[in-house]
Amino acid sequence: MAASMIELLGELEDPRDPRGLQYPLVSVLALCLVATLAGHCGFAAIAQFGRLRQQRLGHALGFKNGKMPCANMISQLLRELDAEYLDRLIGTWLTNRHAEGWSHIALDGKTLRGSRDGDVPGMHLLAAYAPQASAVIAQMRVEATTNEHKAALRLLGVLPSLKGVVVTADAMFTHRDVYKKSAEKRRRLRAVREG
Repeated sequence: MAASMIELLGELEDPRDPRGLQYPLVSVLALCLVATLAGHCGFAAIAQFGRLRQQRLGHALGFKNGKMPCANMISQLLRELDAEYLDRLIGTWLTNRHAEGWSHIALDGKTLRGSRDGDVPGMHLLAAYAPQASAVIAQMRVEATTNEHKAALRLLGVLPSLKGVVVTADAMFTHRDVYKKSAEKRRRLRAVREG
């Protein structure tokens, strides 16, 4: 049986000093997840969502005495988390819920809105989107020293099996090495299954 999202979140290492921890890591992440699914984005909105429902939701999520964290605590914790590992856990959870695999994956890159700070360029991410799940199943940061097509080669390497999957992207990805990487991965998976 596939692990639940809460079980997978338990695999994350808590980046905070263990002395004096008031809120369990998994509880805070579960609150963020539930609030986001309810349409409350942003640290203040997540904290307010929790405060307004602390009697009914606090104990269910694992908060002692039902007391919920403030926006600053949530913000600091999320900044310190290993974001790439969290992304992989969420991708694993989504993939486990689609045992038949994906029929289509779309690659696309975007600069995160609000991530630019003065002369510092915004954070650019390359995402693999699965329409069947209506979700990003994997994403990777595109460093300023490279481009999306090189990041696509790395992203294709971390995606689950691509056998029978149609991978689409815009013209920026029409490079021979991107095609070779996806074809090579399909050949290796076929050899493992047949051998």
